[in-house]
Amino acid sequence: MLTRTLGSTGPRVSALGLGCMGMSALYGEADRGESIATIHAALDAGVTLLDTGDFYGMGHNEMLIGEALRTAPAGLRDQALISVKFGALRAPDGAWLGYDGRPAAVRNFAAYSLQRLGVDHIDVYRIARVDPDVPIEETVGAIAELVQAGYVRHIGLSEAGADTVRRAAATAPIADLQIEYSLISRGIEERILPTTRELGIGVTAYGVLSRGLISGHFTPDRTLSAGDFRAHSPRFQGENLRHNLGLVEALREIAERKGVTVAQIVIAWVLSRGADIVPLVGSRTRERLAEALGALDITLEEADLAAVERAVPADAAAGERYPETQMAFLDSER
Repeated sequence: MLTRTLGSTGPRVSALGLGCMGMSALYGEADRGESIATIHAALDAGVTLLDTGDFYGMGHNEMLIGEALRTAPAGLRDQALISVKFGALRAPDGAWLGYDGRPAAVRNFAAYSLQRLGVDHIDVYRIARVDPDVPIEETVGAIAELVQAGYVRHIGLSEAGADTVRRAAATAPIADLQIEYSLISRGIEERILPTTRELGIGVTAYGVLSRGLISGHFTPDRTLSAGDFRAHSPRFQGENLRHNLGLVEALREIAERKGVTVAQIVIAWVLSRGADIVPLVGSRTRERLAEALGALDITLEEADLAAVERAVPADAAAGERYPETQMAFLDSER
């Protein structure tokens, strides 16, 4: 397994991380047994970074990962590094109620995550969205106290804008910024990515396949359940969907010429953007995981990269990456 380091102060991790959210929430029903088998397969393949959030399935995802680690062979269990997002407030019906970055809340969220995961420390801990009512210095300072106490190893950020990243980094060492980055979500390239590189902060890129939209497996006639995030995502609606799937077909021609899949081309493109970027793949099955891992064996030559850029130029996507109500929570978009 190829490895990369999360910034200048973070841990060395596998070049691909496994995003576990879809095993518990937001993409419809998932098979628990297959989810655990997929985590085991990822660890067996050398994937060390497992990413979750305490609000994924209201704690379900952390308990799932905890079970997967307990039932994994000891050698595999010990290599897992867990990245946890916290702070999202949920209602019993699943509604989003905002984010809480107060120091007392940080300590409370961490206590529950440690218990659900069944671990004595969290490797990277980050607030899922910047709380607009709490200075980032206070939130990061509270995580820094958890680092000093041994409950957290490294501090991360999520969906933070360039100015917020600077303020956070002035408060405590920041290992990485987790943020959406893919062929059709390239907003970080203007200000955020130059800032993280200047400060020696890594990037863990989620949404690499844009929630399956540019995986090559999504079809226009697919029926999405009411609980599936994509049923309400602007990029999956009407003309937007048809336009975006047209981009996928252009990528398919490139992939077929190289004898690989669309998903592998898309993941390989993110990998090519710099050694400071670690893509997170949200594979929910061993089959999709194996496909994603195949991207590590692909070398995109200059001609390949130019062809990809022609097929999917920056800002080529139709529709915002989140519904309007959720876009309002993104410090990275301000």
